[in-house]
Amino acid sequence: MNPVAEVEGLRVEVDGSVLVDGVSLTARPGRVTALVGPSGSGKTTTGRALLGEFPPGARIEGRVRTPGPGAVGYVPQHPAAVLNPARRAGALLWDIAVGRGGTRRETREAVEHALRLAQLPSPDLVLRRYPHQLSGGQQQRVVIAQALLLGARVIVLDEPTTGQDPATRQGVVEALADVARQGIALVLLSHDLDAVRKLADETVVLRAGRAVERGPSPEALSARPGPALPPRRSTTTEPTGTRLTVRALTARHRTARGPVPVLHDLTLSVAPGECLAVTGRSGSGKTTLGRCLAGLHSAYDGAVLLEGAPLPRSLRTRTRAELAAVQYVFQDPRAAFDEHRPVLDQVARTAVRLRGTDRTTARRTAARTLEQLGLPTGLTLRRPTTLSGGELQRAALARTLLAEPAVLVCDEITSGLDPATRDTILTHLSGLRERTALSLVFITHDHDAATALADRTAVLDGGRVVTCG
Repeated sequence: MNPVAEVEGLRVEVDGSVLVDGVSLTARPGRVTALVGPSGSGKTTTGRALLGEFPPGARIEGRVRTPGPGAVGYVPQHPAAVLNPARRAGALLWDIAVGRGGTRRETREAVEHALRLAQLPSPDLVLRRYPHQLSGGQQQRVVIAQALLLGARVIVLDEPTTGQDPATRQGVVEALADVARQGIALVLLSHDLDAVRKLADETVVLRAGRAVERGPSPEALSARPGPALPPRRSTTTEPTGTRLTVRALTARHRTARGPVPVLHDLTLSVAPGECLAVTGRSGSGKTTLGRCLAGLHSAYDGAVLLEGAPLPRSLRTRTRAELAAVQYVFQDPRAAFDEHRPVLDQVARTAVRLRGTDRTTARRTAARTLEQLGLPTGLTLRRPTTLSGGELQRAALARTLLAEPAVLVCDEITSGLDPATRDTILTHLSGLRERTALSLVFITHDHDAATALADRTAVLDGGRVVTCG
């Protein structure tokens, strides 16, 4: 079977740091090639090379061969980054289909065919919404449909199953298998070893930018690492009092047809030093809840109280002290960083802006916090575009911690991380709770992480709390 695309002896170096060193892979029609390895091992750099995209200032050696412009599609780990926030999902797909020519009926049939292949649930509802009104799983399937409409013969998928509930994850695996059966070559970048086992025809294991193993069933996939952390609390003392209260919260998304309820009459509380995990299937309202707490979503009735005092709905009207007190770690860390400024400076800026710390002290504190999360100063002096998603996720967490928050809202911050990196983050958060009584709202599909960290779990379904305890 002739290859559709090939990477041979790829070496990518940025500012003296080697991101990829001598990596080769072959993408074949109807086959799935998986790249696995820890955060920072070079998976995304290799995958994006098939699109001809490299970090600014990169020195490149080796050869990349593809069928030509538009033949390689890309589904990023955080698909909202490639969706136009001002256009509804249906309009985005329709515009692409129209660009291919044909009658109105042929255009409609092309869109419907792409939607079927992407297995987009409730397409009529999804297509009427803007990207920010879709769950991560829904956004991802819209991007897959876009790639198919553009005529991609190869699709590079960056962590397509992470940050999703088990049912949605299984649906994505089935959708990708269907796409491959249409003769499309898939290049899968993933930490989800279960998905890799189910989908991959060939697996390449990367470590420190090098391919250390390859084959249909590498030894590295023989067993999935289990959770390394025990339950957090080592004493019999339970959290007491109330720090954060959500009272009768009903949130809405604005649409052309009027407001659409997303959360319905939610009432929750979090004590000092407590971790409340928030779980539920994709689209159940978890992220909207977190955004309401942080002042990022103001279209709601009810109240969010900090230490008994109501918080303004919008972060624009919160005081500096209120902004510092409730911090939010985004699921998509790349969207939260300026690509042109060193990571260390951006992390340090939080302490300067919200706590009035002088720049020298802020940089020193930032460097120390980043080191504790496994990011050496030499790495964080670089721009965000040269860091992996897992490295940026740790930097995003460090930035919020420099505000010294009372409440930290974490939105799927362990999704897309290898087990060792995940456990580094969970261990650090666990230690902060013990030392500073930090309150956590931990939005996650990661059952192991929730078990290791949370005191209680609230399960959302259809925008309502169905269980909490």
